[in-house]
Amino acid sequence: MSGSYQRQSLELRSPDHASGDDPDGCLRTHLGSSASQRRRQQRIAQQRQDSWFRHSMPPAINRDFESLEHLTPRASDGLDEQLAASVSHSVHSGGSVTLCGPPDHSSIHLNSANSNLGFIDSDTPNTPVTPVSGLQPPASVSTSVAGTLSSRRRSSNRKDSKGSILSRQSGKSRVSVLAQRGLRMTASFLRRKRTEYEDDEDFTSSAGYDADDGERRVINLNGPQPTKYCNNRITTAKYSFISFLPAFLFEQFRRYSNCFFLLIAILQQIPEVSPTGRYTTLVPLMFILSVSAIKEIIEDIKRHRADNEINHRSIERLDSGSWNTVRWSELSVGDIIKVGINTFFPADLILLSSSEPQAMCFIETANLDGETNLKIRQALPATAELLETKDLQRLQGRIECELPNRHLYEFNGVLRETGKPPAALGNDQVLQRGAILRNTAWVFGIVVYSGQETKLMKNSTSAPLKRSTVDKLTNTQILMLFMILISLCIVSGLCNLFWTREHSETDWYLGLTDFKTKSLGYNLLTFFILYNNLIPISLQVTLELVRFLQAIFINYDIEMYHEESNTPAMARTSNLNEELGMVKYIFSDKTGTLTQNVMEFKKCSIAGYVYSAERTPEESQLVQNILSRHETSAVIEEFLELLSVCHTVIPERKENGDMIYHAASPDERALVEGAQKFGYIFDTRTPKYVEINALGVRKRYEVLNVLEFTSSRKRMSLIVRTPENKIKLFCKGADTVIYERLAPQGQAFREQTLRHLEEFASDGLRTLCLAVADIRPDVYQEWSQTFDKASVALQNRERKLEDAADLIENNLRLLGATAIEDRLQDGVPETIASLLDAGIYIWVLTGDKQETAINIGYSCRLISHSMDIIILNEESLDATREVIHRHYRVFKSSSAKDVNVALVIDGTTLKYALSCDLRNDFQDLCILCRVVICCRVSPMQKAEVVEMVTQSTNAVTLAIGDGANDVAMIQKANVGIGISGVEGLQAACASDYSIAQFRYLQRLLLVHGAWNYARISKLILYSFYKNVCLYVIELWFAVYSGWSGQILFERWTIGLYNVVFTAMPPFAMGLFEKFCTAETMIRYPMLYKTSQNAKLFNVKVFWIWIFNALLHSVFLFWLPLAAYTKEVIWSDGKTSDYLLMGNLVYTYVIVTVCLKAGLITNSWTWLTHLAIWGSIVLWFSFLLIYSHVWPTFRFASNFRGMDIQLLSTPVFYFCLMLVPITTLLIDVICKLVHNTVFKTLTEAVRETEIRRSDISEVMNEPRSSTMYALGSIIRYGYAFSQEEGGVVPQSIIIRSYDTNLPKPEGN
Repeated sequence: MSGSYQRQSLELRSPDHASGDDPDGCLRTHLGSSASQRRRQQRIAQQRQDSWFRHSMPPAINRDFESLEHLTPRASDGLDEQLAASVSHSVHSGGSVTLCGPPDHSSIHLNSANSNLGFIDSDTPNTPVTPVSGLQPPASVSTSVAGTLSSRRRSSNRKDSKGSILSRQSGKSRVSVLAQRGLRMTASFLRRKRTEYEDDEDFTSSAGYDADDGERRVINLNGPQPTKYCNNRITTAKYSFISFLPAFLFEQFRRYSNCFFLLIAILQQIPEVSPTGRYTTLVPLMFILSVSAIKEIIEDIKRHRADNEINHRSIERLDSGSWNTVRWSELSVGDIIKVGINTFFPADLILLSSSEPQAMCFIETANLDGETNLKIRQALPATAELLETKDLQRLQGRIECELPNRHLYEFNGVLRETGKPPAALGNDQVLQRGAILRNTAWVFGIVVYSGQETKLMKNSTSAPLKRSTVDKLTNTQILMLFMILISLCIVSGLCNLFWTREHSETDWYLGLTDFKTKSLGYNLLTFFILYNNLIPISLQVTLELVRFLQAIFINYDIEMYHEESNTPAMARTSNLNEELGMVKYIFSDKTGTLTQNVMEFKKCSIAGYVYSAERTPEESQLVQNILSRHETSAVIEEFLELLSVCHTVIPERKENGDMIYHAASPDERALVEGAQKFGYIFDTRTPKYVEINALGVRKRYEVLNVLEFTSSRKRMSLIVRTPENKIKLFCKGADTVIYERLAPQGQAFREQTLRHLEEFASDGLRTLCLAVADIRPDVYQEWSQTFDKASVALQNRERKLEDAADLIENNLRLLGATAIEDRLQDGVPETIASLLDAGIYIWVLTGDKQETAINIGYSCRLISHSMDIIILNEESLDATREVIHRHYRVFKSSSAKDVNVALVIDGTTLKYALSCDLRNDFQDLCILCRVVICCRVSPMQKAEVVEMVTQSTNAVTLAIGDGANDVAMIQKANVGIGISGVEGLQAACASDYSIAQFRYLQRLLLVHGAWNYARISKLILYSFYKNVCLYVIELWFAVYSGWSGQILFERWTIGLYNVVFTAMPPFAMGLFEKFCTAETMIRYPMLYKTSQNAKLFNVKVFWIWIFNALLHSVFLFWLPLAAYTKEVIWSDGKTSDYLLMGNLVYTYVIVTVCLKAGLITNSWTWLTHLAIWGSIVLWFSFLLIYSHVWPTFRFASNFRGMDIQLLSTPVFYFCLMLVPITTLLIDVICKLVHNTVFKTLTEAVRETEIRRSDISEVMNEPRSSTMYALGSIIRYGYAFSQEEGGVVPQSIIIRSYDTNLPKPEGN
């Protein structure tokens, strides 16, 4: 077939190598010395750019550019024209095409450039494809040109490729035109790409990194820095000494009430306007602001102390040739430091060297991304030998890197050592702040980013000023009351105007002719000040103090104290106490929050038998079966050999003889420790072999090949030569991939093992299947050649390696399975079940792998085995859109209100799902699901998910986490909870509340949250009620006072009403009110729904209370007025003035509102009694004392003898019994009817508690099946958490260590 191709080498030759048959084939251009000089000057000017550009390109392209830049230019023609002309000349002359250039640049390989740029899909670079039959182009024309003209994406089968267009064309002219166009396109494309690279400011990962000085950071090694960089002090506090006052005032005057009272205080300073004095509003307002300021200062001091605890940690720094211990906060960019094992990195570092072979080190990034497996970082070979202090002192040069940014997984820089070629720095050399050094004795590193410029802090946001939902609603209602107040002022002012016009002439003795009396403006201001107390000024200070004391209750709750770590719960802010009772969505981190990140070997199934580890190997039934030569002993021995050999664990023997294991995967360490419990001890690793102690017998296994674990393979294999000189393949992996590779004769225990796997999964354990295969030497030799070829393939290497592994990983013989427990924190399953019963939706947002997250979902009973699981793993926006729309349509067609489905999505798909056009559809799908798990998500993605749900549902959201990667979502949620655990204090410092264990969240929400919501709700409603009761009476009195603005009550009794006489009942409600005991609240989570659904405080409830207060004010004014109609209330016929009437009403108001407080109180304590009855007694005591103040003190002259007048008339005592009872009679009747006919679940439970009956009788809701249901199909996760795509492959790790050699000390 004419389209058949063979591979041959083809070049565009230089003049010195041109064909002798075509002497004119070379296109010669002679330039004068001036042109050559100009060209040299241009090269010198661009030398700096060219150097990094060549380093940035693939080697093949680099060679092409070295040749292209030496092409001889004409005066009028560009590179395109020269290339095209040369080809045209060659074609028409029938000779080879060569381009003149210097003798040392003899050829241009355009095929290699095109291949690397994606034009040609060839397995062999620099080897063009040439037709062998039919019409052929001249041999000198590279078929890479044809490749350029063809489709940019080709199939691997090139026989029918469109690239053979030259072979199908007839005539040299057609070839000439196409070749000219092809070379022009190629040269133009290459030059355009060069220009793009030169102009790219975000150039990544090149050894020649050389951005503009303004776009890079330069760090001198062992020398002064060129500029002053950010210090290493961090802060998570809300305020500083300078910012406190403006930030605090801004926060306070976000409340409309404070702005309103400030306006009133200013208006009261206008002479002869205020009927209540100049300071009756200003003094309480200053007191309120002072109390709030003190509370904020105390809370922020706690944050500063937590910050100082971090900033004052110690680290070793190299100073003048010696190691000095300094604080973290004293570090600066350019410092060389030494970090020891199990220590947090204090800043973002570049790894220089370590105690491990090839300058590797293991780090744990659970605090950053939530992943449980350890990651490997490796220093550059240029610095790997810096193992001693003297070596570090000799280090000279500089580091050039990008400016600080928040990209956790990206870093671009260059190390330029003096006298050495530059070396590229990438993310594999970066040790980020917040990560922990594991399994590595020490590392040397140089600080590149410090303090607020570290990637960790760049992913954090400033501490937000959060407000509770109740606060926001109160603010809105205050605004509505303010509008009503304005309306009352306008109505009163107009009534005053009309009344004055009507009576100014007839009632001349009233003096109504002055300007102020007739001025509507003055009257409006007077009424504005008179009615301002409709909005309670004491509300804010009462709320501040009550919330502060509620926070103390949380701090001192012994039930939330973690004795092991000596950590109590801590309310870091008190503004959100009631928000804890309204949570609808919980967003939880996994690692360190739900789990302890501790893997423990629990059980194993071998040859159909289940074994558990005992205290000693001899006590184990497994070891007894080996010693007694049980029929399954051979299988058991192979099983334990596989456990102790097939892994990447590094052993280390301590001085006392104890063996400790270092592993990138906690699962692998658990498996090796499991084998150790059965007497198979892995103790030696070298690049060639491993040794184990098998029940006292030493065995050596030669490591032949390592078939690495990947998420697609779901297995790891090791090919070894056993002590018996046999070749075996040890394989461990997920049951699905192992079972499909079993040999027909290797399935003896298939069903028993599968049954055990289901049992392990139902217990929430992570499982692995283990299998072995015997390999003949001749088969291995043949396969080894295939594997070696795949390992050096230049294209599709990973796929070819997987294919090669598939060839050998078959005909396996099943040995059994293991079960590892990813230990949950205590009480996690019970807590999650309780929260689900409370109607709370729980989402898990983790940076860990998908399989691990799903497995934990089953372990903690978040996902029940009867749930369906939707897994979204899409690689494009269109695919994500299609699958989201498909599932959403299915759910919407379902008649069920709540779909019993768990949605699992990975970070890549989440990126597409959160895009603008899919965001709404995705959130609709998520809200329909019962459980959502987001895997492999970045810290900012966590925050985006929380923000999406918060904004779209208007529900109260709570985020809980323990790592620095959780800070962003903690700050985005309505309520942020930090776990003050082993991951550091970053999350706890940024949170609103911190607890030691996840299980304490149950009590924090169901008890403290529900109680605080009920308390704050009643406090706010009661505060508005008691103010409306008293101050609306001024409106009723205005009807009888000619709308003059005259006050009915004495001036200071008005001011003391909120501050003294009715201050204690709201405090008692806010601190001691509870409708059920804590035990009942935890036992029956359904009770939480009352507060969650905001049934105690909403717009409807608020205005019902306002109407109730208006009704009460009518009774409280007109009933005493009716009794006082004749004005003769003493037996001697004497009369008094309006002030006596005012004190009668004032007394009845105080008694009524105190009794109202008792009517709505559910929990009576001695403090409640003291607050209610004490307030009434306090008024009468004040009456007796204040009536005799004048003339000893020069004020209250109009109150002189008021006690005698008031207490000496029988009308007072008669109305004292009649008025409060009549006023509250309607309330009593309504409460009786409501509790009888419309009784809520909460009220029924409370009554049952009072009767000491069985509460379960009134609880009709069935128990949640989440905790107990098991479906017919058992799902389970497999135990692998290896890092994929790391800087050091698993096979290199295995062959890098020799535990027989000592490690460097790093001194």
